[in-house]
Amino acid sequence: MNIILLGPPGAGKGTQAQRLVERHGMRQLSTGDMLRAAVKAGTPVGLQAKAVMERGELVSDDIVSALIGEELDGMGAGVGAIFDGYPRTEAQAASLDGILAARGRSLDHVIELAVDEDALVERITGRYTCATCGKGYHDKFEQPKLPGVCDKCNGTEFKRRPDDNEETVRTRMAEYRAKTAPILPGYEARGIVARVNGMAEMDHVTAAIERIVAK
Repeated sequence: MNIILLGPPGAGKGTQAQRLVERHGMRQLSTGDMLRAAVKAGTPVGLQAKAVMERGELVSDDIVSALIGEELDGMGAGVGAIFDGYPRTEAQAASLDGILAARGRSLDHVIELAVDEDALVERITGRYTCATCGKGYHDKFEQPKLPGVCDKCNGTEFKRRPDDNEETVRTRMAEYRAKTAPILPGYEARGIVARVNGMAEMDHVTAAIERIVAK
């Protein structure tokens, strides 16, 4: 089974991808993680990407495609893939079709985690973590039982990601709508798109995804 998980940053793709990995033995292919791993391992594609990044340039679609091909070749034929954060553009979508076809694979599902922009801003800007153990909290939805003290390790220092601010979140949403949303009609024409309410409780989102992949 080969699945694309779509949705803007903060929609919960990473969490749901991990649950699919645990339940179905699939492999999560996140281009950011793969790039870092390939650079660290010094693979041919990794060295190519490193040279581009050192020049301060964006990694090209060709390099990303080669990276995905490299990963798929290292997986067993019976292992399903979850594409997280890729494809982002129509060109990448066309490229992915070719990469999969060359390996006797095809897409089974494109699952979009639909979100409400204002609610997503609230979800992201309110989150913070314990600086000691990394446990996550939220200003509104999950605060420590004892104010200022981590439930897990009793740490008293907390931190927020610098890009967890409203301006950044809305910019990412606009970019998602402009670049990624246009790839959906092509998949819809193939009848493989399903939408899930990404603002629901995580377990409800997981259950909805499980119903889709069971078809």
